[in-house]
Amino acid sequence: MALLSVRDVTRRFGGIVAIDDVSLDVQPGQIVGLIGPNGAGKTTLFNVITRLYRPDSGRLDFEGKSLLRTPPHRIVRRGIARTFQNVELFRTMTVLDNVLVGAHSRTRPFRGGAARGHVQEVLDYVGIAGVAHRPVAGLPFGTLKRVELARALVAEPKLLLLDEPAGGLNHEEVSELGAFIRKLREDFDLTVLLVEHHMGLVMGIAERIHVLDFGRKIAEGSPDEVQRNPAVIEAYLGADASAA
Repeated sequence: MALLSVRDVTRRFGGIVAIDDVSLDVQPGQIVGLIGPNGAGKTTLFNVITRLYRPDSGRLDFEGKSLLRTPPHRIVRRGIARTFQNVELFRTMTVLDNVLVGAHSRTRPFRGGAARGHVQEVLDYVGIAGVAHRPVAGLPFGTLKRVELARALVAEPKLLLLDEPAGGLNHEEVSELGAFIRKLREDFDLTVLLVEHHMGLVMGIAERIHVLDFGRKIAEGSPDEVQRNPAVIEAYLGADASAA
């Protein structure tokens, strides 16, 4: 059984269709890529899965049970956590307190030391324990990405949604990120759904890839299958370039 099943999901903004009849499955333990040009609907789909947006039609199931009756504030408790394309943190709060917010779904994080100890372990794991007591405002963008990741991990998710984790990273850092995501999958027993524009990263770590273009799914398959798919080549390069 798929851990996450998306069936015929459509989401409109006014009269504009952002995603249209999109279906996909994510199997337990997989790293799955979700790719497509800018404006393809990738982040919109993440927002539908996490209930920030309500779909106009379709079905969402997680562990065989519908997500559509789950309010947004209970999605993390169901076992789904995420990062954001544009970092979403409480800028006047410390790194530690931002990450404690992620533990709130599992514990009472501001009471006792157990949650703080767990958070400290996760901060150390992602390499930012040294800035735990600094406000997040003014920290480098790459560090802020790690704060978001730590916040997601302390919630002990089964499914981790990563929205453009390679944004702002150089070539060497992207290579390290790929190895780190694989390690995350093993160490935290995670399933990962990854939105990313860096094709080298996606093709290097994903077992299966789904491709969106103008809100519709145009391809799915292994990295090799997706890279050879004419519809994918046209979506990224344009009809003229793909025919050259």
